[in-house]
Amino acid sequence: MRRAVCPGSFDPVTNGHLDIVDRASKLYDVVHVAVMVNTSKQGLFTVDERIALIEECTTEYGNVIVESHHGLLVDYCKQRDIPAIVKGLRAVSDFDYELQMAQMNNGLSGVETLFIPTNPVYSFLSSSLVKEVAAWGGDVSHLVPEPVLSAVRAKLAAR
Repeated sequence: MRRAVCPGSFDPVTNGHLDIVDRASKLYDVVHVAVMVNTSKQGLFTVDERIALIEECTTEYGNVIVESHHGLLVDYCKQRDIPAIVKGLRAVSDFDYELQMAQMNNGLSGVETLFIPTNPVYSFLSSSLVKEVAAWGGDVSHLVPEPVLSAVRAKLAAR
């Protein structure tokens, strides 16, 4: 069985993230979406909320497992016998950082990294931008799926 992981913070998950997960789900039998826990960052959503949103948005794929992980991504891969990491690249600046991470991950555990170029429609998109634009009342409905849009609006209204 061919397995891969798509890691990230997904705070919140965007259409760009989902495009990469969708494309990976066509290449692999099982795709794990690893919501990486960074205790030094205060997110808009809790890890459990992120997992629930991603699960809701990936149900149609049928081969996606969503979990959280606190620690090294290579440990997550080892624990689940996952030989490949799938990452989306938006720009050259992403490549510089992601190449270093890929080489470190491979050196630590032998896990390979597959880079998928982002759909040009999403080349500018990031979770941070979604949160910032939404916080100022901007329209992000074309950047996130409906369940995420509703959740973002509810979180921001509660602040």
